[in-house]
Amino acid sequence: AMLDPDRGLSLTIARVVQRLQGSSLHSQLERQARVSLHRPEIKLESLKEDIKEFLKTSGWEKKLQNAVYSELNVFPSPCHPAAPPEHIKEPLAYMRKAQGSWEKRILKSLNSMCTELNIPLAQKRPVNEQKELLNKWNEMGTDEPDLSLFRPVYAPKDFLEVLMNLRNPNYENGEQPSFRNHLGLIQVPLKVKDIPELKEDFSELGLNIGQLGIDDSAQVPPEFFENEHVRVGQKVLAEQDSAAAQQYVRQGCPTALRADLWALILNISNQPEDILYYEQLKSNVIQHDLLVDSLIYKDVKLTASNDDYYFVFEDYLYQVLLCFSRDTSVLEHFAYSSATPPKSYIQGKLGMEEYAVFYPPNGVIPFHGFSMYVAPLCFLYHEPSKLYQIFREMYVRFFFRLHSISSHPSGIVSLCLLFETLLQTHLPQLFYHLREIGAQPLRISFKWMVRAFSGYLATDQLLLLWDRILGYNSLEILAVLAAAVFAFRAVNLMEVTSLAAAEAVLADLSTLKVMPLLQIFLFATVT
Repeated sequence: AMLDPDRGLSLTIARVVQRLQGSSLHSQLERQARVSLHRPEIKLESLKEDIKEFLKTSGWEKKLQNAVYSELNVFPSPCHPAAPPEHIKEPLAYMRKAQGSWEKRILKSLNSMCTELNIPLAQKRPVNEQKELLNKWNEMGTDEPDLSLFRPVYAPKDFLEVLMNLRNPNYENGEQPSFRNHLGLIQVPLKVKDIPELKEDFSELGLNIGQLGIDDSAQVPPEFFENEHVRVGQKVLAEQDSAAAQQYVRQGCPTALRADLWALILNISNQPEDILYYEQLKSNVIQHDLLVDSLIYKDVKLTASNDDYYFVFEDYLYQVLLCFSRDTSVLEHFAYSSATPPKSYIQGKLGMEEYAVFYPPNGVIPFHGFSMYVAPLCFLYHEPSKLYQIFREMYVRFFFRLHSISSHPSGIVSLCLLFETLLQTHLPQLFYHLREIGAQPLRISFKWMVRAFSGYLATDQLLLLWDRILGYNSLEILAVLAAAVFAFRAVNLMEVTSLAAAEAVLADLSTLKVMPLLQIFLFATVT
């Protein structure tokens, strides 16, 4: 149920206040206010106003604004106060149910691996192993343990099979009025945007607006736009305003400013307490050996280590992903995710809630390709604790939506449906042709979207794409780009006669230029 705006606003304010009360920013603000009492310009008769003024001029008010903005970006708008908490997680019951049974399957796969390999989910490392791990923390990649028996818990294509079988039980035997003509693999009726709505949402990508990532715009000589854009970017950074930074990156980030702009949008400042927290996660990794460590290790070896761009970051990936698996603060995102963290029971206590622990401690079981969410960030951040915080924030804002079943517009189900609808509507001949030869387009594009295109595009292009994910606080652009890639290769695709041949046409995306593709598809397609 929708709330009246005022009621919604007061609920939002209450929630933000509650979230910020326990934060380190709150205690820093209190400390600053106390310190300011000793300053000559603070008068007793106008105490409240003077302290406010001091917090403003000293930059603390900006920090508070950014923290509030960050909360508003991450949390969904409040439901009706009477709505049960599972509605905040996912409003549609059949989606919650499907996510629940998918989680059971993942857990079963994990547990059977434990049993087969006779390895516990978690155990304390012997002291000599702890020392050894500590010594080679910065070169874990040199290790070659035998991982032949470990297999990824699941791969994107297993997940696609699950999504293809989703049905809304209210519509028996395909009687979904407006939806009957949808001939894609996704068979659930969710509302997705059409091109006119997307044009409006992504208006800053229009043909007559300067863009980083477009070399030959007729409107503005690119070097003129770039110099001006860099100047504005420096100003945005000097202002330290998250909202302004988010608006700015919609036109792309200058390479030299990207790391700082993304950190500002994500409200990551790498304070001493953040560095300390990262060190605590690291010591937890050193002390305890988890089964997921081997899964992480194997995933990095199977993906990033074989990638021309990312193999050099192998050691960073282990550090970030091992620490991530231990980070219980990640559990907070389950309040607004359709997923639920898996539970494990202390031996011999199965089903007794007081002996249940979340496993892994962050509640996230990595799948094949998971390490590719971190790899591109290694180009921007070279300090492990900062890299770690940026990744964690990207995960709890965006990436979790790519591997959970939900009706959210940025969730993978909506993205698949948006992709198929765009193709069926705007490239019907191509869509029918591929469908006829058994090469349903989603079978090819699904892995691109689940990985947010990481490992498929050249890195400079990927970063331009991720600029826009941050700028629009939405993953919908992934589906638009996937459709644009098919449009771009349509002539070749019309000639193929099998799924394998279609996959071959789309096997290498590393030469593609993201921004021209998006612009042509959105703004030059006849609708």
